[in-house]
Amino acid sequence: MANDIPSVGSESLSGAAKAAEASLPPSTGLPLAEGMSLSYWLQGVRANPLLDHRTTEELPKEADVVIIGSGMTGALTAYELLKGENPPKTVLLLEARELCSAATGRNAGHCKPDQWRGFAKYERLFGAEQALKILANEQDTWKKLVAFIRDEKIDCDLWVGKTLDVAISDEVATLALDTFNRFKAAGGPTSHIEYIGDKAEAVKRSRIKDAVSAFAWDASTLYPWKVVAHIIRLSLALGLNFQTWTPVHGVEATPQQDGKWVVKTERGDVITPTVVHATNAYAAALLPEMTNIIKPTPHMCNKTIPPRSFAGTKALQNSYGVLCPGGALYSINPRTNSDGIVLFGGSNPNQHRLMKYLEEHPERRTDDSLSNFVPVTEAVVDFATKEFGWDKKTSPGQGYDYSWSGIIGRSADGVPYIGAFPGKPGQWICAGHNGHGMARIFTAVPGLVKLMNGGSWADTGLPECFEVTKQRLEKLAKVDFKVPIV
Repeated sequence: MANDIPSVGSESLSGAAKAAEASLPPSTGLPLAEGMSLSYWLQGVRANPLLDHRTTEELPKEADVVIIGSGMTGALTAYELLKGENPPKTVLLLEARELCSAATGRNAGHCKPDQWRGFAKYERLFGAEQALKILANEQDTWKKLVAFIRDEKIDCDLWVGKTLDVAISDEVATLALDTFNRFKAAGGPTSHIEYIGDKAEAVKRSRIKDAVSAFAWDASTLYPWKVVAHIIRLSLALGLNFQTWTPVHGVEATPQQDGKWVVKTERGDVITPTVVHATNAYAAALLPEMTNIIKPTPHMCNKTIPPRSFAGTKALQNSYGVLCPGGALYSINPRTNSDGIVLFGGSNPNQHRLMKYLEEHPERRTDDSLSNFVPVTEAVVDFATKEFGWDKKTSPGQGYDYSWSGIIGRSADGVPYIGAFPGKPGQWICAGHNGHGMARIFTAVPGLVKLMNGGSWADTGLPECFEVTKQRLEKLAKVDFKVPIV
């Protein structure tokens, strides 16, 4: 599959965007497996031996547990199982490509718990009680992730500080405040959230020229690949067998019908009583029941090197969610305590151009070799030029360096699917994180492992709407799920 993304709409690009386009490196043009785009995180670990680790030369013929996928979900599942009181004797973790080369290794590096913004949507879908539980779960997840990194002393550029949600139009500011007030009226905690309603103060605090209002609370940025690598090292010490470059082509019942499963790979089959699907966006490849319930959706992240006016003592000191008209969002990670490179993610105002391209090329929905999609980069350039005042012309070594794709597992009802997979005893799932896995996995996975060890849903402490059930899947299968453009 050639990386043949056209420069969609290039004839109408701004001068700044044309300059940015001209400075971008060409795409590789290689097939998916060999030519996957390298995220900023993957670029920084090319000499790490865990990238292509294989614990044993040959693939085991049997295992007590087989986990498919080595992102945050798969790695943490292995660790939680192996460090338990009665761990499985053999845990096998299979990865189709390099360690953590999918969504966890391709995001913008935020662990930003939603404190209030999603309340209206979740209330509409699940009711106020579940909406409050969902948001409380994100705060709990963030605390657990930060505590784990600090306790383990993981060198992963952890930053803890104030994240800002910044509204850049009066209409968006009004909608945001209304949602915030509804959340508060429903009993949601708000004492730790600062509301900045004065426009001049919002501009000063955010350094965004069109800021109308802002909300501030604690969140984190980090190097997610390095967290996963640390978890893998801990798990290997506990007996994990980890195999990279081992794509799974199917999971079938054994011919003996003995309640076990055959995990089929190009390197041989593995017999196991327990399979954990930690493949997120790719879940439907092995679980056809998830087709159109978890939909793979590429998003772009842009790596930018800020100008001197935003370097040193003048570097950005906050992470951001910039709330734009129409529901668009810039997620901005300034890596303020490390190299100062600014990463732009989220669903920016030109995400719909990428969605249109994918409608015309649906085979590329799972193709993370996508890179440097011009309209998305154009939106980043226009935002930085207008709102931060960055010069359109950049010196060598500055500017809009590179962008890559990550495949989000869009959930048909906006929340993940966790638990025993209906109708397939011994198969389990934790997937469909809807682009928000960093703020969910560190509670979702421990909850899943409690279920695998015989616990009840109440033991997990997770919102009830996260549980994968036959009724939930049947209901969603009847819905014509169309991924929103933002």
